[in-house]
Amino acid sequence: MPKNRTIPFGYCMKNGEITTEPKEVYAVVAIFDEYLKGRSLSEIAKLMQSEKIRYNAISDKWNKNMVKRIIENERYLGTEKYPQLIAEDIFRQANEKRVKKATTLNLISDDLQEIRNVTYCAECGHKLSRIGGNSKYEHWDCKNHDCYKLEYRITDQMIIGAVLNVINSAIANPSLLESGGEISTYSPTADVIRKQNEINQMTDSPQVDFDRVKSEIFKLAEMKYDCCTYNDSPQKTEEIKALLENHKQLNTLDIGLFKACVSRIWISHFCVIEVELINGIRIKNITERNEKNVHSAECNDNSCESANSGKQG
Repeated sequence: MPKNRTIPFGYCMKNGEITTEPKEVYAVVAIFDEYLKGRSLSEIAKLMQSEKIRYNAISDKWNKNMVKRIIENERYLGTEKYPQLIAEDIFRQANEKRVKKATTLNLISDDLQEIRNVTYCAECGHKLSRIGGNSKYEHWDCKNHDCYKLEYRITDQMIIGAVLNVINSAIANPSLLESGGEISTYSPTADVIRKQNEINQMTDSPQVDFDRVKSEIFKLAEMKYDCCTYNDSPQKTEEIKALLENHKQLNTLDIGLFKACVSRIWISHFCVIEVELINGIRIKNITERNEKNVHSAECNDNSCESANSGKQG
């Protein structure tokens, strides 16, 4: 299989800095241009392949997913590390078309599939089911017979909007990511203490049975190991901070960033959406209902809060 790129298509590393790759820049611009002209992702992939443009160093094979990743990659808008390749209005038009096309064709996009894989009912812990293909009629619900149906209609855009709000809040306020706790802990049991005392008595004896002492020390080491716990939350917190540091606020969902930072999405029966990050922290997105339209929701100002309530499911 072709090796995944470590630097986005259109860029390369020179003298320790990220700069543009002219031939690939031409391809990126052409992809956005052709997509807005009406070509499909598959057609653009064939065009790139016919022009013998390599997506990576191993193969010149293209597919529609490669084209899609380029169209939705916000790095082309320019960051401190990546030079800007695509104008904001072009990027916005292309992605609005991409989202609209995916829903119009009654298809579940790859991005939405990733979200569906990690979305759970906050009441019972079962995965939520997405019902309906078209965004005009789709909704999410809990199919656990021992649970209850959601009180309101939850739509794709409500979930995506909540996730965007949480990620953007974390970018703006890194303190939301703090998990606290020690990396490792050791809590000896009564059996461990008893075994340690036995070994001490054996070594204090005038005649030491070294083979037996050695065997008991190995047993004690195993018992101590079982009393150790490792908490990787601080490490995971630093990973998320590194990913979000100096990151621009998102206008559209960066599915790569989503997969790297989010472990689960929890939805309660009353339209409260919580995003659980890989470090175990849950950030709650509180929504309000608009009485004029029971199917709409908007986030309050400063509506994200962090609650280290532990993992479920």
